[in-house]
Amino acid sequence: MSETDAITFRSTRQPTLVDVAQLAQVSISTASKALNGRSDVSARTRQRVVNAANELSFVPNTLAKSLLTGRTGTVGLITHDLEGRFSIPLLMGAEDAFGINKVSVLLCDARGDSIRERYHLGVLMERRVDGLIIVGARTDARPSLGRGIPVPVVYAYAPSDDPADCSIVYDNVAAGRLAADHLIVSGRRRIAIIGGDQSYGASVERVTGALDRLNQEGLEPAGGRAYFGSWTEAWGRAAMHTALTQYPDIDAVICGSDQIARGALDTLHDLERSVPSSVGVVGHDNWEILAAGARPPLTSIDMNLENLGRMAAHRLAEAMDGKQSHGLELVGPRLVVRGSSVS
Repeated sequence: MSETDAITFRSTRQPTLVDVAQLAQVSISTASKALNGRSDVSARTRQRVVNAANELSFVPNTLAKSLLTGRTGTVGLITHDLEGRFSIPLLMGAEDAFGINKVSVLLCDARGDSIRERYHLGVLMERRVDGLIIVGARTDARPSLGRGIPVPVVYAYAPSDDPADCSIVYDNVAAGRLAADHLIVSGRRRIAIIGGDQSYGASVERVTGALDRLNQEGLEPAGGRAYFGSWTEAWGRAAMHTALTQYPDIDAVICGSDQIARGALDTLHDLERSVPSSVGVVGHDNWEILAAGARPPLTSIDMNLENLGRMAAHRLAEAMDGKQSHGLELVGPRLVVRGSSVS
């Protein structure tokens, strides 16, 4: 096929793999192998095929490719995170791991409803996705989808209650330890702990980690216990006021979330306790809109959700290649230091 023929061809119809093979002067099988990155094609031949495909503006037929490979190049991500605070970073990490133009991630929001989850599951199966990532709304164990799902499944953020499943979750105990360690290293010794809702595993685990680190130094939290309440700024204000009333010599506070920490900062300002010189404050989650906008900006423990998404995608890709992982894997926290804990 001459250059003139190629130009005329592009203007009349969609090019096919046959046309690419003819222009590159190779067999259809060789053209297919070259475009799919197979190792049994020489570099020189591959380049000739790629040049021909570019010249013809050839776009592979994804349906035909899926019939040949048994894959559609899509995975489903079903989330129960209504606000997107957790699922969006997870999605970004998963897409990074799968790679641009290699695997598309289809996002479905189940809104905390098991019936809606089943509906989305059915739709994704009809679309013949190659695998599934299931994201929970909280870090407590959730029911497994079961072992009858025809594609690999990875649970992210919230683990499956079946230990045979693959679950990638955030290490909340390590997060609590890291918060306490930062304050201890900064010279704080009279540390209050304001947890979130005690019915949430994340709240209890973060407190457990902080208490373990304090105990390692021979310290107790102010009052000998943690305060539990809710995940709100109002609770942070009230709990901070109670703690300071009972124990006015507090020099630091660990808060179970950034929302709680924002409330604690309000009370410290109202009582004219300087932050961080008088009282250091550490939050959890590193929710940028809250942490960076606080006065002063809030030191917080980041959940590394993009890393969690990347790990979930890696495990799913491995499972799609026949190397299934089982059990629980933990993603560690990251300390983000801002003005609320150090001058």
